[in-house]
Amino acid sequence: MKHSTASAAAICARLTTQLTDPIPMRRGSLTARTVKCSRPGCPCKDRAEARHGPYFSLTRSVAGTTQTRLIAEDQADTVRRQIETGRQFRDATELYWVACERLADAEIADVAEAAPGGREKRGSVQRSRRK
Repeated sequence: MKHSTASAAAICARLTTQLTDPIPMRRGSLTARTVKCSRPGCPCKDRAEARHGPYFSLTRSVAGTTQTRLIAEDQADTVRRQIETGRQFRDATELYWVACERLADAEIADVAEAAPGGREKRGSVQRSRRK
């Protein structure tokens, strides 16, 4: 939904629905890793396809620190869906901000046009100092 041409009313309606009926969503990223062990004779050291895993980890930043949490393999699809829902919500919120700022700019422009004399900057008179 990023850079959408949706109207402010459509964005507002979507956000209102999401804010009144919370749905599972989350921030962060999910990564899958395979690892090499240190056991002697294990084939994972020599062959990439023999490595252990995949192990999934959910990573996100909280108050300037990185938090990582291990996720079970059977929960990975659910977490991916929650992250995507969170991204869509963040994109919709950003579009709402853009629409609000557009309205705020229009309001300022209307006030400036309605002001008598156009409110021009005149500057101050410079006076010389006595020595």
